[in-house]
Amino acid sequence: MNQLSVYYIVIYAFMFVFGVCVGSFLNVCIYRLPLGESLTKKNSHCMTCGEEIKRYDLIPIISWCILRGKCRHCGARISPRYTVVEFLNGAIWLVTALYFDIVALPMYIILTCLMFSALIVVFFMDWDTQLINTWVVVFIGVLAVAEIILCRDYDSASISSHIIGAFVVSVPLAIVTLLSHEKAMGWGDVFLMIAAGLYLGIQGALVALAVALVTGSIGGLTQKHFSGSSKFAFGPYLSIGIVVAVFFAEQLGDWYMQFTGLNEMLNESV
Repeated sequence: MNQLSVYYIVIYAFMFVFGVCVGSFLNVCIYRLPLGESLTKKNSHCMTCGEEIKRYDLIPIISWCILRGKCRHCGARISPRYTVVEFLNGAIWLVTALYFDIVALPMYIILTCLMFSALIVVFFMDWDTQLINTWVVVFIGVLAVAEIILCRDYDSASISSHIIGAFVVSVPLAIVTLLSHEKAMGWGDVFLMIAAGLYLGIQGALVALAVALVTGSIGGLTQKHFSGSSKFAFGPYLSIGIVVAVFFAEQLGDWYMQFTGLNEMLNESV
């Protein structure tokens, strides 16, 4: 094994482990943001007995496994979702580092991983409360501006794509929100797609919406079948669409153009 291979293994291991640690903080955000609680001043505690959790019981994934998913003090069950969030964030960070060239695109990978972490918060928070926190959306918007400044060429076409991307999906969603009086869509979804569209650009934003509509339709019908309720959060499906768009927007866009024949029509017109 040469030095370069060892270097990549260390980097990928670091991305996963650090991602898991960040995932632990995401759990804090998911629980406390809807309650308006501080993310830093209050120590973690058992949701059943209120006992403060010791530092050695806060090791991501490992502590939950050692304690067999139970509180050390009272024995109450601790939801496995905490571990799922930690592992999911570590996994998506690792996949991002593996998919993109970590040597050539380190800043893009860092910004994208941070956006994915924010989307995990959006996913689970909206799933629980049907609310999308404004500050999480603002954070994604800041990442989008940073991505444009630090990772893109300063040509008018690239910048225009990102600016139009912020509105190509969010404007139709805003119209649906207004016409339905927020019954079909919420403003949190609109603001999320402004920020994410700014990050993704035109093609990415459209792919994100298409994936969200497909997965949302399947999820909504499944939920209605089991619960009888047709009301569901759309933010989780937008989050899935955004993640898919980051990895496969170009491939899916090209496939759609070929499948519909738009590619040939455009070529003929030119």
